[in-house]
Amino acid sequence: MAAVDIVICGTGSFAARILFDLAATAPRPVSVAVVGRNRDRLAWLRTAANARAALFGSGARVAEYCLPDLTTESVGPLLAELRPSVVANTASVQGGRVAIDRPDAWTRLVQEAGLACTALLQARISHDIARAVAQLAPTATFVNCCYPDVVNPMLKGAGLPIACGIGNVAILAHAFAGLLGPGHPRLHLLAQHAALSAFRRPAAQRSGVAPLRLWIDGIEIGDVFERFAAVKLAPEPVIDVSGASGVPLFLALAAGAEWSGHVPGPNGLTGGYPVRLVGRRISLDLPPGVTEEEAIAWNRRFEAENGIIVGSDGVVRYVGRVEAALRAVSPDLAAGFSMSSFDAAYSAMAAVRARLLAAA
Repeated sequence: MAAVDIVICGTGSFAARILFDLAATAPRPVSVAVVGRNRDRLAWLRTAANARAALFGSGARVAEYCLPDLTTESVGPLLAELRPSVVANTASVQGGRVAIDRPDAWTRLVQEAGLACTALLQARISHDIARAVAQLAPTATFVNCCYPDVVNPMLKGAGLPIACGIGNVAILAHAFAGLLGPGHPRLHLLAQHAALSAFRRPAAQRSGVAPLRLWIDGIEIGDVFERFAAVKLAPEPVIDVSGASGVPLFLALAAGAEWSGHVPGPNGLTGGYPVRLVGRRISLDLPPGVTEEEAIAWNRRFEAENGIIVGSDGVVRYVGRVEAALRAVSPDLAAGFSMSSFDAAYSAMAAVRARLLAAA
């Protein structure tokens, strides 16, 4: 089995966007393995990606690998054989994503508490794959694409490798850059995933202080809503931008090249930041006058008010409306958990979801 540059785990629409854009744009030869459980879907992703590579004359070549599941035990041996430079996970268990128009008790809980109450479900597969990377592919860079603003600190709290996520802060950074047009000055953006909701609303319905901080050419912009009133995100997940945002990063990681941009959860931090990649290491790339401590504290404030806090000891605490909503359905879960007991906490959350769905 030949070594590959990039492994993408998952076969959903997010994985497809990454794979298809990578296949169309790779400027030099790059080998990609897409890994999942659905054999027919995998065959299509491989066929379509290689067709796009041929169509656009790129240097990408894609192969598929079907596994019975995406556990550490299944993924680890494959990673040991493939010896990838980059491993990216896009797959989450059923329940990690929520259909907001489904009138069941679980969905009502998520609407009341926010996505933070799904973090355990979103983290399950990424936790297992990160563990596989640590055990059998320690030289690979691991990227978690599932709710990275919150899940990445959980992975770090478990002592697992995590470089960053993709999407979220990068969605707004690229949307703003797209409005400014070619040759635009450098942007630096601090933003939590919650900032996206403001730009899903019509411009006339955006008010108050924007839930982000933006610098253009080193100067902080105070009227972000007014300056970027024309930026409008779709109500559904904006995969066409979020998935695509990972492509330049993955290509740079595979080539050992330098890169700068925006990512959520770099090195297990909460929220999204401007970063620089040098020597396959990601570091914060903040505007002049902003310290790392200030940027990290600004991002953590959002989760500290109504979300999840992961301590340096790996203990996860629910706070604000998330804790209150969970307390009503599971006081034990609402009390938090240690990442050393992740498996038990995940099982408890899965049982709560099953019970709420059954009671709908």
